[in-house]
Amino acid sequence: MFKLPTLLLSLSLFLSAPACAQTILPQGLEAALRRVDIAASSLSVIVLPASGGLPVLSQFAERAMNPASTMKLLTTQIALEELGPGFRWKTQMFSEVAIRNDLLSGNLYLRGGGDPNLTWDKLGIMLRALRQQGLRKIDGDIVLDRSYLQPVRPDLNAAVFDESPGAYYNVVPDALLIHSNIIAFALESDAGKLSARLMTPLGQVSIINHLQLNDKPCAEWEKTWLTPTIEATGVHQIAITLNGSFPRRCQKTTYLNLLDRNDYISHMIRLLWQEMGGVWQGDIRDGITPANAILLTERQSDSLADTIRTINKYSDNSMARLLFLSLGAESVAVKNYPDHLQAADARVRSWFALQGLNDQGLVLENGSGLSRIERISALQLAGVLQAATHSNWFAEFSSSLPIVAVDGTMRKRLKGALNGGSARIKTGSLKDVLSVAGYVRDSNNANWIVVGIINGDNAGKGRPALDELISWVSAGRP
Repeated sequence: MFKLPTLLLSLSLFLSAPACAQTILPQGLEAALRRVDIAASSLSVIVLPASGGLPVLSQFAERAMNPASTMKLLTTQIALEELGPGFRWKTQMFSEVAIRNDLLSGNLYLRGGGDPNLTWDKLGIMLRALRQQGLRKIDGDIVLDRSYLQPVRPDLNAAVFDESPGAYYNVVPDALLIHSNIIAFALESDAGKLSARLMTPLGQVSIINHLQLNDKPCAEWEKTWLTPTIEATGVHQIAITLNGSFPRRCQKTTYLNLLDRNDYISHMIRLLWQEMGGVWQGDIRDGITPANAILLTERQSDSLADTIRTINKYSDNSMARLLFLSLGAESVAVKNYPDHLQAADARVRSWFALQGLNDQGLVLENGSGLSRIERISALQLAGVLQAATHSNWFAEFSSSLPIVAVDGTMRKRLKGALNGGSARIKTGSLKDVLSVAGYVRDSNNANWIVVGIINGDNAGKGRPALDELISWVSAGRP
């Protein structure tokens, strides 16, 4: 349980006396901003005791800012509180009739439950469970039921976010997102030959390799790589053509979101089922599982506590978006809203009210920070972090954050600059946005909440400045 009186008191003290905090930036931080031509006014920052109390540094802390991926802290902490660390998503397979001998004389229903990490091998385990029940031939269609989340197929109407729509970080999730709809290609060349192999199990999908060899450094391979083209070449057959050029003496694996997700699932199941000795000649289509359907097999996801480690340490947008939607889907008031995004938004604001946090200026689009419109202030984000310290699930939450110089998105930063394991920091970056937020233990063993958000044209150059902020706190604020 939150220690609400303590939390509310510390927040109200800060809100009533912001002038008590230092508002002049530390010299090292100001100099770091100046070196990369970032105006000090572009930085919103707050540093306050993790145990509660007044901030020691605050500048523009109440200004609503684009937080980039530090917004994931809000989504994961509230999900821990609202759903619990042991929450799991369910993926299920149903039929309308029982299996007779080795035959299913009807459709197989695959119902998604929003699992953020339903990989192809986990789908294969579910199919193998059907084979172990004696099923060999499916004499019908496979019906995909995504009704757990609304909207059902948000990817179909999603605007292109940036110039890399096929990148993994841009995958728009749904309730039945298998292996993030990603195809892996292994590319390998020597002085005169180039090979390209499909690493993802997709049946009746062929690669047409039109890549030419070039003499560029291997590290620059993406500069001459062009987006592959997709073409249907027959019934249940697809060709993927690789275009552009690739360096000699180079090995790379690239991961792309290229296929319509129903086609992706269809070709994956066809190959996996065939490899298991199964037979299926039907089609994939969308639908709803009948109320009287027979449950054939069920797979539960990893726990929420395990899932948020991937979300925060590696800044997984798709998983964060699924978690945010799940907050809406699992809300007791879900029927009051037209879709689960709005239900999740309302649930977040209700949690803010319970903690005594002001939600003015808070803008939520998908809960991942992969957004041009999401907004939160450094003060509000610090409030989320402080509320977490009073939670029963603080150990689970804090362990999900990247450890500076050790793992996740902070593994290469501040190496040798801090005491080992003394800071757990979530990072965020978008065009014109750079941010950090988390916990720092200083040289006196005091624990601090640190939030720094830069918005502006040169924000991408601000990493040394935000690292300087973390170092300043770790060193005891000299």
